Amino acid sequence: MAESVDVVRMLRPEGGWIVRGNDYEGIQFIECEPFTKKEWTDGFAICDAWIAEQDAAKTAQRQAILDRIGLTADEAKLLLG
Repeated sequence: MAESVDVVRMLRPEGGWIVRGNDYEGIQFIECEPFTKKEWTDGFAICDAWIAEQDAAKTAQRQAILDRIGLTADEAKLLLG
């Protein structure tokens, strides 16, 4: 389940904000364009899917690197571990 900071990260990935707590009033827009409370609320409906997409992209990037150097994920864990 997405939290406030996840939704803010999705809506303003470039940063420029601070989140305190888990409600809209806890968001400070320091160096970014503010979004509305409705945009923030609506963001919760799509944020879990966005997080899953981000995780899948990272997994694909890791696998591509492992494939390039010819290691399995278990072998890489042993080396780094």
